[in-house]
Amino acid sequence: MSKIALVTGGGSGIGKACALKLVENGYTVVVTGRRQDALDDTVAQMGGGLAIACDVTDPAQVDGLYARITDQLGRLDVLFNNAGTNVPAAPIGDVPPEDFLKVMNVNLYGAFLCARGAFNVMRAQDPQGGRIINNGSISAAVPRPGSAPYTSSKHAITGMTRSISLDGRPFNIACGQIDIGNTASDMTSQMSGGVPQADGTMKPEPVMGVENVANAVLHMAGLPPEANIQFMTIMATTMPFIGRG
Repeated sequence: MSKIALVTGGGSGIGKACALKLVENGYTVVVTGRRQDALDDTVAQMGGGLAIACDVTDPAQVDGLYARITDQLGRLDVLFNNAGTNVPAAPIGDVPPEDFLKVMNVNLYGAFLCARGAFNVMRAQDPQGGRIINNGSISAAVPRPGSAPYTSSKHAITGMTRSISLDGRPFNIACGQIDIGNTASDMTSQMSGGVPQADGTMKPEPVMGVENVANAVLHMAGLPPEANIQFMTIMATTMPFIGRG
């Protein structure tokens, strides 16, 4: 019997690539996100699966998402907690409060709701357990200039990952985090034209193909229950991360 995986933000970018990779390797995959048409396109490319539109910041919709998964598929083995957003870079004094709340609402509150729902399914099912993989960022360790909302959200994800790891131990639920640097996607498309650097300059940065992230998530997801990758950093080799600033 194939394992069941849920990928949030599965209609595009990293989420879509990871959903396709999981299906290629024998998983039954549920994709969720806000746009049903994008999710349907992912499922069509997967050759099967389940597309469920859901606003991850709405507790009732998230509860409904997990109810459908358990009703239709019976269990959940893996959550890739990937959905996220960002706002234009600005010094903290110029960040509109609503921009900060927008990022925190999706990147942290939405991730919390999805992790909470997966946790409840995994501890109630038989056999008990599963794996939650949170999408962090290299910003969880080293920020870019003008990134207070995004960086704050990703630092918080690291704390949540550690907390879930402890909470999950009695129930055979593992939790790890993947911190990604400069994957070629819609969110990094502007990097070829220049990205703000710590010294005040704008410089292009190298990116890596999304397939590298998909392979890493597949590896994390496929570990046996007794093993866990607590934190993984995967990045474009020559990007300014080590030694940034």
